[in-house]
Amino acid sequence: MQRRDLPDVVVTGIGAVTPLGVGARTLHERWTAGTSAFRDGEAPCADFEPTDHLSAREARRADRFTQFGVVASDEALRDAGWADELPYDPFRIGCVLGTGIGGIGTLEGNHDTLRDSGPRNVSPLAIPLMMSNAGSAALSLRHGLKGPIFSVVSACAAGGHAVGTAMRAIQCGDAQAVVTGGSEAALTPLSRASFASMSALSPTGVSRPFDNRRDGFVMGEGAAVLVLEDGESARARGANILATVRGYGATGDAHHITAPEAQGSGGARAIMLAMADAGLTAADIDYVNAHGTSTQLNDRSETAALKTALGDYAHKIPVSSTKSAIGHLLGAAGAVEAVATILALRDRIAPPTLGYEEPEDGLDLDYVPNKARQMQTASDECAVALSNSFGFGGHNVTLCLEAA
Repeated sequence: MQRRDLPDVVVTGIGAVTPLGVGARTLHERWTAGTSAFRDGEAPCADFEPTDHLSAREARRADRFTQFGVVASDEALRDAGWADELPYDPFRIGCVLGTGIGGIGTLEGNHDTLRDSGPRNVSPLAIPLMMSNAGSAALSLRHGLKGPIFSVVSACAAGGHAVGTAMRAIQCGDAQAVVTGGSEAALTPLSRASFASMSALSPTGVSRPFDNRRDGFVMGEGAAVLVLEDGESARARGANILATVRGYGATGDAHHITAPEAQGSGGARAIMLAMADAGLTAADIDYVNAHGTSTQLNDRSETAALKTALGDYAHKIPVSSTKSAIGHLLGAAGAVEAVATILALRDRIAPPTLGYEEPEDGLDLDYVPNKARQMQTASDECAVALSNSFGFGGHNVTLCLEAA
């Protein structure tokens, strides 16, 4: 495959709320420093207080996952220079936000009210708050975005799908810019119990991707938002360009409702599609931000996928997992990891996979154990990375990102 002659799509603003704190740069700096966000076997956004950023009324009228998305979007739009005025016709600015579960906190809380106090006491806002599209709708309302506005729901691939879909909307001319990303707030009793029941969660509460002792993922929460613009338009308005979204690949395993295909064939195909879309080869890749969940099946499958897609270069390219520091943010993961990847590329630093100490046969890539290091780039050109997101249901997404 060869890259089609399509407009370039650039990133001009980023924002994040993660277990490491509020702010995209906070995520990058603390992960690079080796800081872990785990508390009692989970990774909550413990420093996030909604009314520090939203009015009391705004906070009441938004599920926690929407609150995260709104705060991340405020940062991203400030970063892009959009804080005072939109740079384009509002009908030419879209919003695509990914989530895996949406407003499950609202759903569970109102179900408890229904059971304990009866239907008359259920909130009239329950449906608007729990809807998976509540996040994208809130961003549209807050910022006056009137272009294509919708949400992507594809489990743990949702954030990656959202960014890729936003890229395509700009390339196809459906929008001049798109506010995109992912948000999740699923640290709730039902989510915990359900993931534990399927033996997906780590019983020890430790996230150590690719380590022989890994025993499941650790749940986290948070959001990330990116402002994507048509490259020509962004340059014309004098925007500060952070990165380019060079490529996007998406596939399905058609294998199992939760388990990845053992040899990672679907993931490998997504990686190869993203590189082909970018017009690049394995020799051009400087870093891989892995899906890296710390589960037995995912880490083996993803390693196999990287070996298939990258060939001999798989052993030469540093691979690390953001989930080793902040846990698994489900539908927000792909967007948060894209933001972390962009900042890693900017500084040419390969962030660490925390907790990696004991190798496993066959899992023999360079997982950047425990300590960040300088990224050795393939050329003097801008650094390039792949960011993988693989979700329950067999959803596979790879983004190819290039630093400005």
